[in-house]
Amino acid sequence: MDDPTIVCPNCKTEIKLTESLVAPLLEAERPKIAAEECRKAKLASAAELGDKTREIAELQGVLKQREEKLGEAQQAQAEVLRKQRELDDAKREVELTVEKRVQEGLGTVRDSARKEAEDRYKLKVSEKEQTITAMQRQIEALKRKAEQGSQQLQGEVQELELEALLAGRFPQDIIQPVPKGEHGGDILHRVFGPQGQLCGTILWETKRTRNWSDGWLVKLREDQRTAKAEVAVILSHALPAGVETFDLIDHVWVAHPRVAIPIAVTLRQSLLELATARQASEGQQTKMEMVYEYLTGPPFRQRVQAIVEAFSTMQEDLYSEKKAITKQWAKREEQIDRVMHATVGMWGDLEGIAGKTLQEIDGLELKALGAADSTVDIP
Repeated sequence: MDDPTIVCPNCKTEIKLTESLVAPLLEAERPKIAAEECRKAKLASAAELGDKTREIAELQGVLKQREEKLGEAQQAQAEVLRKQRELDDAKREVELTVEKRVQEGLGTVRDSARKEAEDRYKLKVSEKEQTITAMQRQIEALKRKAEQGSQQLQGEVQELELEALLAGRFPQDIIQPVPKGEHGGDILHRVFGPQGQLCGTILWETKRTRNWSDGWLVKLREDQRTAKAEVAVILSHALPAGVETFDLIDHVWVAHPRVAIPIAVTLRQSLLELATARQASEGQQTKMEMVYEYLTGPPFRQRVQAIVEAFSTMQEDLYSEKKAITKQWAKREEQIDRVMHATVGMWGDLEGIAGKTLQEIDGLELKALGAADSTVDIP
């Protein structure tokens, strides 16, 4: 291998660098070279370190920017999430409000529909109840008419039987039915004596009911006075308490239909005997005797009895009105006492609160007691 050569800068000659020549030079230049290389290495290291420092600073700046951008992005994302959450909450609130309003509307509609249905149902029920009530009234009226018709038919049958029975038993008498709708009982039995003279009249009334009524006696006595009959008889299957077959109650004979003929025979015989006695005494009576006979006879007794019954009825009505008015007075007096008590108590409460500033009211102040109290010395 050839030795390297170098050119001298001054003389431009080539100089071969032999090992012997180069070695001392290298040894002399080695520290310089090492120092130069060290300096270059330091410069390179410093430059590289500066570059790395700049790169690191740049990277840190970029990282900081990225962190700032990341923070902004995170903040923006958090804001977006918050807004999204607010939007979700608002949406849920709107949905809830809408649902509430829908439910309220449905509730109102349901209540209105239910109320309307209830009103319609109540109206229908009321109409049904009115229809049922009207039908019940019609049924009851028909029942009453049927019962009345049945009772009336049975009564008419019983009247016809009694009329036929009396006519067959007493052919010389006149058995006359009272026309329907007229006062005077059911049958007028005019009793005639052997010479054909009228001896008296028996008024017959027939009843075919389940229960006895004392009002029948009053009505028959009025019919007796209207018909001017001497004797009145009620034939009824239902008898008053304590009566088994017949009895005289309030001047009216009450008997069971099975003893009608015995009663008729007895009463008819009494009328015949009375007429015979009256006929035997004719022409022998003075005016006093006639007056006495009138006063002691059935017509006068019936007239007086009618007057007494009228007065008794008027007296009972008077007692009833008196009781009702007394009761009404007591009720009103109690109401007035309660009102006065409440008014005095309220005035006392107000006077206890307001003191003497309230003006006095006549009737609510005890002036005499107050004057007496004012004279008492207080120790």
